Amino acid sequence: MRARQNTVDETRLAITEATMRLHERVGPRDTTVSAVAEEAQVTRVTVYRHFPTEDALVVACSTHWRELHPRPDVAAWSSISDPVVRLRTALAETYRWAATAAPMMTMIHRDVDSMPSFVGEYLAADEKQRVAVLAVGFGARGRAARRLRATLAHALRISTSQSLCGDGGLSDAEATDVMVGAVLAAAQVRTGASNAGQAGRG
Repeated sequence: MRARQNTVDETRLAITEATMRLHERVGPRDTTVSAVAEEAQVTRVTVYRHFPTEDALVVACSTHWRELHPRPDVAAWSSISDPVVRLRTALAETYRWAATAAPMMTMIHRDVDSMPSFVGEYLAADEKQRVAVLAVGFGARGRAARRLRATLAHALRISTSQSLCGDGGLSDAEATDVMVGAVLAAAQVRTGASNAGQAGRG
């Protein structure tokens, strides 16, 4: 019985990892059950036996991938009282994580509309939580608070890391410095135009 269970577990893992590789290589939209079966070297019937629905397969794939590529812990960020230190820590950790997470996450974001709805809902909720934690302590109100949240969301995205580090050639530390500066500018109560006008009057 133990040997049989081990075989079942190994087959399930093979299917999960095959799906994960295909999601990263061609994207979820183009990952078919036939392709998963071929990649895992099993039959379509075997895939369906272990994962009767797309939702079940996506959950297994996502869970396994997150275990291999754990995202920085937002709870740990919450324990840092200084908002700038918290922000700098969060961005440095996020950009280090993005270096290996980018291939998969880029495909997930590209194809999210073709995936089960809970994937997009999870991604949106996760971003909202991270932004909320990082916004604490800046004291921004009104339009400044909106600018702050928008800039924090932008700073945390894989596409930002790719643009600054992959395309722009910046190091993680340089990218962190750039986006910390952008966030601090966004958190100011007065707009850039207002500040310029006051400087001119001075």
